[in-house]
Amino acid sequence: MTTESPGGGGTDSPAVVRLDGVSKHFGETVALDGVSLEIRAGEAVAVMGPSGCGKSTLLNMIAGLDRPTSGTVTVRGEDLGRLDESGLAVFRRRGIGMIFQFFNLLDDLTALDNVALAAQLTGTPAAQARRRALELLDELGIAGRAARYPAVLSGGERQRVAVARALMNRPALLLADEPTGALDSGTGEQVMDLLLDLHQIGQTLLLVTHDQRLAERCASRVIEFADGRVTGERAVAS
Repeated sequence: MTTESPGGGGTDSPAVVRLDGVSKHFGETVALDGVSLEIRAGEAVAVMGPSGCGKSTLLNMIAGLDRPTSGTVTVRGEDLGRLDESGLAVFRRRGIGMIFQFFNLLDDLTALDNVALAAQLTGTPAAQARRRALELLDELGIAGRAARYPAVLSGGERQRVAVARALMNRPALLLADEPTGALDSGTGEQVMDLLLDLHQIGQTLLLVTHDQRLAERCASRVIEFADGRVTGERAVAS
């Protein structure tokens, strides 16, 4: 798998993500409260904390799916607050890949077409997109399921299709929201192996998870979150 950011995510690596004093209010509810953090190229960062602590809101900010009440979110040097909705859509398609807990595949498209669509939405010709999609499915060990629809795939196979889709446009940043949350323990281990492989070849990852095993196994740094704030962080021994 080819990624844009080889390396180990050291302090000399450029910042892929920077949040400066980011707050988000939903009415009287404070979802994020003055969050500042950086994620450097090649890092795999896990954000952990109890339900409702702001982890998913944080992910949505970095993905450009929501806007902060105050503060700035910069991804790959781009201040997301300066982009309009169409600019944010282009940013999401070209700059980041997203993996979701419940896969978010289109049921009326085959595995191959679910993956290829991500590139076609950026203007890649269909034949070229399908070739790359098949290569990714092959690398992930499910090329034999390319013509199948999501309903007949196992949970692990669906998550592999989702990973292939997320990697389709060679994103600088891969975001994963509870990527093992809907999987049994054995299948979850397979997805952990896959994420670990991606980290080891230099893919920059941000994982939001409740799964301590996923964080310890796949991340180089864990950020603890509570009540919309960063309450601590630690390096993970390799």
